[in-house]
Amino acid sequence: MNSQPCVKDGFDRRTFVKQAGGALLAASMDARSYARVLGANDRIRIGQLGCGQRSEGHVHMVQLASRTCPVETVAVCDIWSLARERRAAQVKKAFNLEPQSYQYLEDMLARKDIDGVMIATGDFQHAKLCIDVVQAGKDCYVEKPFANVLGEAKQARDVVKASKQVVQMGTQHRTEPYILKVGEIIRSGRIGKVVHIEQEWNVNEERWRFVESDTGISPQMLMDESMEWKSWLYGRKSLLKEEDTDWKRWLLGKPFRPFDPHVYLEFRLYKDFSSGIFDQWLSHGCDMVHLWTEESYPESVTANGGIYIWDDGRENPDTCVAAITYPKGFLYTYKTTFGNSYRSFSRIQGRNGTIMNYGGEGASLFTVSDEGGRKEYDPNDSGPVYTKVPIVPPARESETTVEVPGAPLPDSLGPGDDDAGHLLNWLYAMRDRKEPGATVDHGFSHSIVCIMAAESYRTGKRLYWNPHNETIVDQPV
Repeated sequence: MNSQPCVKDGFDRRTFVKQAGGALLAASMDARSYARVLGANDRIRIGQLGCGQRSEGHVHMVQLASRTCPVETVAVCDIWSLARERRAAQVKKAFNLEPQSYQYLEDMLARKDIDGVMIATGDFQHAKLCIDVVQAGKDCYVEKPFANVLGEAKQARDVVKASKQVVQMGTQHRTEPYILKVGEIIRSGRIGKVVHIEQEWNVNEERWRFVESDTGISPQMLMDESMEWKSWLYGRKSLLKEEDTDWKRWLLGKPFRPFDPHVYLEFRLYKDFSSGIFDQWLSHGCDMVHLWTEESYPESVTANGGIYIWDDGRENPDTCVAAITYPKGFLYTYKTTFGNSYRSFSRIQGRNGTIMNYGGEGASLFTVSDEGGRKEYDPNDSGPVYTKVPIVPPARESETTVEVPGAPLPDSLGPGDDDAGHLLNWLYAMRDRKEPGATVDHGFSHSIVCIMAAESYRTGKRLYWNPHNETIVDQPV
């Protein structure tokens, strides 16, 4: 067998199975499963489910991964014809092959030589479609949030755990070197017991309103406050026509409503299909908190906010905050505003010191210091006094930048969404038949937080998690 094995690039490089190693792997698996995992011509073959904007990134990730691992996208699936055509053209250019296009998932899943499926559909569709993929015997990469309905989260988790499929959550920060290093620092006791983790990730834009709309409207034009929002918004034409898709199939069990191309393409703004900020960003934020603290579910969640800037017909907040407590005894607060982009950050406060992150979601620039620790019980008496900015703490605070040998230098942006590292982690797990870095249990955990935050925001109640029967209740457990 002339096999080109995956080469494991990155800070944790290790040798992958080659030749004799391949024989050992084959010996541990039955012949049928080994042949399916390798795929035709010793390549992992991927099908793309959902051909919208995020799917463009998925194809790009596979293209980047193919430089070190024998993998290719061979099929695309979307119920909207134009989306399929666009993604098929991208695949053809990236891999120099003509991908097979499918309107319906069951037809793509019937193709026996597809090893894995990457899901990039609407938030409310992820869990149900993951079940379909896994039950068809395919490995799966599913975007976050894993689910935004608790019953669907439970069902999908149970189906995955009862299968032999390798399922990776799209919470890519869980396998990034600096995020992992921060977890090591916390577990080492460097900053003592964690008492509070705070994240504030902001942008100054109408996030998710104009995704995939071919209107010729630039971001600068959208910032013009004189624009008559609602008359323009609902009067604009869309390239999506009802006859070019399957509206009932897209609803996937949701209550029927008349066809609306803006709901279809901008689902993140509508509460029946997404919780917006909670589903999209809190999913990442709480997943990192779970990684750092080794927690798997919250104790309580309360959320607040509203629509204060973008009065454009959206149903989900453009500004929100969530306060979450955990069984180990610490508070986690998450906040986002779409009306000001000033200095996003994350901060982990321990009894003996503080870890600070500069930037929004995924930023890799962390520092660790003694500031705020026990020696500084009151800033007026013992803490540093600053008189100018940027703030540079005194030497006695022992502030150092978190470093990871072999990893790219840290910055306030961090790896982009299309970084191939997390995808490679899944591909290696597929070949090794092992759990990936972001498992279905991790996906279930972030789903609990997002679902509770959305429900708290909508009801005004503080909610509690009952881990014994996995239910959301309105009284402490």
